[in-house]
Amino acid sequence: MTEALFQTDSYLREFEATITQVDAEAGTLLLDRTAFYPGGGGQPHDLGELRCGDQEVPVVRVQRKPDGIWHWTSGSLPAMGERVQGCIDWARRYALMRTHTALHILCGVIWRDYGAQVTGGNMEPLRGHLDFEFESLRQDLVSEIEERINREVEAAREVKVRILPRDEAFGIPDLIRTKVNLLPPSLREIRTVEIVGLDLQADGGTHVANTREVGPIRVAAYKSKGRLNKRIQIELAS
Repeated sequence: MTEALFQTDSYLREFEATITQVDAEAGTLLLDRTAFYPGGGGQPHDLGELRCGDQEVPVVRVQRKPDGIWHWTSGSLPAMGERVQGCIDWARRYALMRTHTALHILCGVIWRDYGAQVTGGNMEPLRGHLDFEFESLRQDLVSEIEERINREVEAAREVKVRILPRDEAFGIPDLIRTKVNLLPPSLREIRTVEIVGLDLQADGGTHVANTREVGPIRVAAYKSKGRLNKRIQIELAS
Protein backbone atom coordinates (compact mmCIF):
# COMPACT_ATOMS: atom_id res chain seq x y z
CA MET A 1 0.00 0.00 0.00
CA THR A 2 1.06 3.58 -0.64
CA GLU A 3 1.80 5.78 2.37
CA ALA A 4 -0.53 8.78 1.96
CA LEU A 5 1.64 11.71 3.03
CA PHE A 6 -1.11 14.25 2.25
CA GLN A 7 -3.25 12.84 5.04
CA THR A 8 -0.99 14.26 7.74
CA ASP A 9 0.69 17.19 5.93
CA SER A 10 -1.37 19.09 3.36
CA TYR A 11 1.47 21.61 2.92
CA LEU A 12 4.02 19.05 1.69
CA ARG A 13 5.00 20.21 -1.81
CA GLU A 14 7.87 17.82 -2.59
CA PHE A 15 8.73 14.30 -1.44
CA GLU A 16 10.95 11.33 -2.28
CA ALA A 17 9.60 7.89 -3.05
CA THR A 18 10.42 4.54 -4.64
CA ILE A 19 8.56 3.14 -7.66
CA THR A 20 7.08 -0.20 -6.62
CA GLN A 21 5.13 -1.08 -9.79
CA VAL A 22 5.08 0.07 -13.42
CA ASP A 23 2.33 -0.47 -15.99
CA ALA A 24 4.02 0.66 -19.21
CA GLU A 25 0.94 0.04 -21.36
CA ALA A 26 -1.25 2.28 -19.16
CA GLY A 27 1.56 4.76 -18.47
CA THR A 28 1.09 4.44 -14.72
CA LEU A 29 3.34 4.18 -11.67
CA LEU A 30 2.72 2.96 -8.14
CA LEU A 31 4.84 4.58 -5.42
CA ASP A 32 5.59 3.45 -1.89
CA ARG A 33 4.62 6.93 -0.63
CA THR A 34 3.06 10.01 -2.17
CA ALA A 35 1.89 13.56 -1.43
CA PHE A 36 -0.34 13.56 -4.53
CA TYR A 37 -4.00 13.63 -3.48
CA PRO A 38 -5.87 10.95 -5.49
CA GLY A 39 -9.22 12.71 -5.57
CA GLY A 40 -12.36 12.00 -3.58
CA GLY A 41 -15.06 13.75 -1.57
CA GLY A 42 -15.60 16.19 -4.43
CA GLN A 43 -11.96 17.33 -4.43
CA PRO A 44 -10.08 16.71 -7.72
CA HIS A 45 -6.79 14.83 -7.85
CA ASP A 46 -3.48 16.70 -7.80
CA LEU A 47 -1.25 17.46 -10.77
CA GLY A 48 2.52 17.88 -10.85
CA GLU A 49 5.59 15.93 -11.91
CA LEU A 50 7.98 13.17 -10.91
CA ARG A 51 11.72 13.78 -11.31
CA CYS A 52 14.20 10.96 -11.77
CA GLY A 53 17.73 12.19 -12.47
CA ASP A 54 17.44 14.55 -15.44
CA GLN A 55 14.04 13.13 -16.38
CA GLU A 56 10.85 15.06 -15.59
CA VAL A 57 7.62 13.10 -15.96
CA PRO A 58 4.32 15.04 -15.79
CA VAL A 59 1.65 13.54 -13.50
CA VAL A 60 -1.73 14.05 -15.19
CA ARG A 61 -3.99 11.87 -13.06
CA VAL A 62 -3.91 10.21 -9.66
CA GLN A 63 -6.26 7.52 -8.38
CA ARG A 64 -6.48 5.31 -5.32
CA LYS A 65 -6.91 1.59 -6.05
CA PRO A 66 -6.97 -1.42 -3.70
CA ASP A 67 -3.21 -1.93 -4.03
CA GLY A 68 -2.24 1.73 -3.58
CA ILE A 69 -2.24 5.17 -5.18
CA TRP A 70 -1.45 5.10 -8.91
CA HIS A 71 0.01 8.01 -10.89
CA TRP A 72 -0.78 8.48 -14.61
CA THR A 73 2.00 10.10 -16.63
CA SER A 74 2.44 11.66 -20.06
CA GLY A 75 6.13 10.91 -20.54
CA SER A 76 8.68 8.08 -20.55
CA LEU A 77 8.42 5.95 -17.43
CA PRO A 78 11.27 5.41 -14.98
CA ALA A 79 11.91 1.77 -14.03
CA MET A 80 10.55 -0.12 -11.05
CA GLY A 81 12.79 0.37 -8.04
CA GLU A 82 13.94 3.83 -9.13
CA ARG A 83 13.92 6.68 -6.61
CA VAL A 84 11.91 9.71 -7.70
CA GLN A 85 11.17 13.16 -6.37
CA GLY A 86 7.52 14.15 -6.53
CA CYS A 87 6.58 17.82 -7.01
CA ILE A 88 3.00 18.99 -6.52
CA ASP A 89 1.49 21.74 -8.66
CA TRP A 90 1.33 23.91 -5.56
CA ALA A 91 -0.69 26.86 -6.87
CA ARG A 92 -3.50 24.50 -7.89
CA ARG A 93 -3.29 22.40 -4.71
CA TYR A 94 -3.36 25.44 -2.42
CA ALA A 95 -6.36 26.85 -4.27
CA LEU A 96 -8.15 23.53 -3.73
CA MET A 97 -7.16 23.52 -0.05
CA ARG A 98 -8.69 26.96 0.39
CA THR A 99 -11.80 25.92 -1.55
CA HIS A 100 -12.28 22.69 0.39
CA THR A 101 -11.98 24.52 3.72
CA ALA A 102 -14.43 27.17 2.50
CA LEU A 103 -16.97 24.45 1.76
CA HIS A 104 -16.49 23.06 5.28
CA ILE A 105 -17.12 26.54 6.66
CA LEU A 106 -20.31 26.73 4.60
CA CYS A 107 -21.37 23.27 5.74
CA GLY A 108 -20.57 24.05 9.40
CA VAL A 109 -22.53 27.31 9.42
CA ILE A 110 -25.58 25.80 7.73
CA TRP A 111 -25.57 22.76 10.01
CA ARG A 112 -25.12 24.88 13.15
CA ASP A 113 -27.57 27.66 12.26
CA TYR A 114 -30.14 25.96 10.03
CA GLY A 115 -29.81 22.21 10.72
CA ALA A 116 -29.60 21.26 7.04
CA GLN A 117 -27.70 18.18 5.83
CA VAL A 118 -25.48 18.03 2.77
CA THR A 119 -26.80 15.95 -0.13
CA GLY A 120 -23.96 16.50 -2.60
CA GLY A 121 -21.11 18.73 -3.66
CA ASN A 122 -18.15 19.32 -5.91
CA MET A 123 -15.26 21.74 -6.34
CA GLU A 124 -12.53 23.03 -8.60
CA PRO A 125 -9.82 25.54 -7.75
CA LEU A 126 -11.40 28.64 -6.14
CA ARG A 127 -15.00 27.62 -6.74
CA GLY A 128 -17.36 24.90 -5.62
CA HIS A 129 -20.89 24.07 -4.53
CA LEU A 130 -22.81 22.15 -1.89
CA ASP A 131 -26.39 20.90 -2.06
CA PHE A 132 -28.47 21.03 1.13
CA GLU A 133 -31.84 19.81 2.35
CA PHE A 134 -33.54 23.20 2.30
CA GLU A 135 -37.24 23.50 1.52
CA SER A 136 -36.75 27.10 0.42
CA LEU A 137 -33.82 29.40 -0.20
CA ARG A 138 -34.37 33.13 -0.63
CA GLN A 139 -32.00 35.98 -1.47
CA ASP A 140 -32.21 37.46 2.03
CA LEU A 141 -31.30 34.07 3.55
CA VAL A 142 -28.44 33.60 1.10
CA SER A 143 -27.07 37.06 2.01
CA GLU A 144 -27.31 36.13 5.67
CA ILE A 145 -25.41 32.88 5.03
CA GLU A 146 -22.68 34.74 3.11
CA GLU A 147 -22.25 37.17 6.01
CA ARG A 148 -22.03 34.35 8.55
CA ILE A 149 -19.47 32.27 6.64
CA ASN A 150 -17.22 35.29 6.18
CA ARG A 151 -17.48 35.97 9.89
CA GLU A 152 -16.00 32.48 10.44
CA VAL A 153 -13.15 33.26 8.01
CA GLU A 154 -12.32 36.42 9.96
CA ALA A 155 -12.48 34.48 13.25
CA ALA A 156 -9.19 32.83 12.20
CA ARG A 157 -10.26 29.42 13.45
CA GLU A 158 -7.62 26.69 13.59
CA VAL A 159 -8.13 23.66 11.36
CA LYS A 160 -7.02 20.36 12.91
CA VAL A 161 -6.63 16.93 11.31
CA ARG A 162 -6.70 13.66 13.27
CA ILE A 163 -6.77 9.98 12.35
CA LEU A 164 -8.88 8.02 14.83
CA PRO A 165 -9.87 4.37 15.38
CA ARG A 166 -13.27 3.79 13.79
CA ASP A 167 -15.12 3.20 17.08
CA GLU A 168 -13.73 6.40 18.60
CA ALA A 169 -14.52 8.43 15.50
CA PHE A 170 -18.11 7.23 15.31
CA GLY A 171 -18.58 8.21 18.95
CA ILE A 172 -18.41 11.84 17.80
CA PRO A 173 -21.93 13.30 17.39
CA ASP A 174 -22.86 14.31 13.84
CA LEU A 175 -19.54 13.14 12.40
CA ILE A 176 -21.23 12.38 9.08
CA ARG A 177 -22.90 15.50 7.65
CA THR A 178 -23.85 14.00 4.31
CA LYS A 179 -27.24 12.39 3.72
CA VAL A 180 -25.52 9.09 2.92
CA ASN A 181 -22.62 7.61 4.95
CA LEU A 182 -19.91 6.93 2.34
CA LEU A 183 -17.40 5.36 4.75
CA PRO A 184 -17.16 1.58 4.07
CA PRO A 185 -17.36 -0.79 7.06
CA SER A 186 -13.87 -2.12 6.17
CA LEU A 187 -12.30 1.26 7.02
CA ARG A 188 -10.76 0.78 10.46
CA GLU A 189 -9.34 4.28 10.86
CA ILE A 190 -11.24 7.50 10.17
CA ARG A 191 -9.60 10.82 9.31
CA THR A 192 -11.38 13.81 10.79
CA VAL A 193 -11.07 17.52 9.97
CA GLU A 194 -12.07 20.01 12.65
CA ILE A 195 -12.57 23.74 12.26
CA VAL A 196 -12.18 24.46 15.95
CA GLY A 197 -15.36 25.89 17.42
CA LEU A 198 -17.40 25.41 14.24
CA ASP A 199 -17.23 22.08 12.45
CA LEU A 200 -15.99 18.49 12.89
CA GLN A 201 -16.41 15.93 10.10
CA ALA A 202 -14.97 12.77 8.64
CA ASP A 203 -13.00 13.89 5.59
CA GLY A 204 -10.08 12.69 3.46
CA GLY A 205 -9.18 15.88 1.58
CA THR A 206 -6.57 18.59 2.00
CA HIS A 207 -7.20 21.80 3.94
CA VAL A 208 -5.53 25.00 5.06
CA ALA A 209 -4.45 25.32 8.70
CA ASN A 210 -6.54 28.38 9.56
CA THR A 211 -9.80 29.77 8.18
CA ARG A 212 -8.18 33.18 7.58
CA GLU A 213 -6.17 31.57 4.74
CA VAL A 214 -9.42 30.98 2.84
CA GLY A 215 -9.98 34.68 2.25
CA PRO A 216 -13.34 36.28 1.43
CA ILE A 217 -16.06 33.88 0.28
CA ARG A 218 -18.66 35.05 -2.23
CA VAL A 219 -21.93 33.22 -2.77
CA ALA A 220 -21.92 33.32 -6.56
CA ALA A 221 -25.30 31.67 -7.15
CA TYR A 222 -28.02 29.55 -5.62
CA LYS A 223 -30.60 27.35 -7.29
CA SER A 224 -33.19 24.69 -6.66
CA LYS A 225 -32.22 21.09 -7.47
CA GLY A 226 -35.61 19.67 -6.52
CA ARG A 227 -38.29 20.04 -3.86
CA LEU A 228 -35.81 19.73 -0.98
CA ASN A 229 -32.35 20.04 -2.52
CA LYS A 230 -30.97 23.56 -2.87
CA ARG A 231 -27.50 24.34 -4.29
CA ILE A 232 -25.22 27.08 -3.01
CA GLN A 233 -22.23 27.98 -5.23
CA ILE A 234 -19.23 29.83 -3.81
CA GLU A 235 -16.18 31.56 -5.26
CA LEU A 236 -12.90 32.69 -3.70
CA ALA A 237 -10.53 35.48 -4.68
CA SER A 238 -7.39 34.40 -6.54
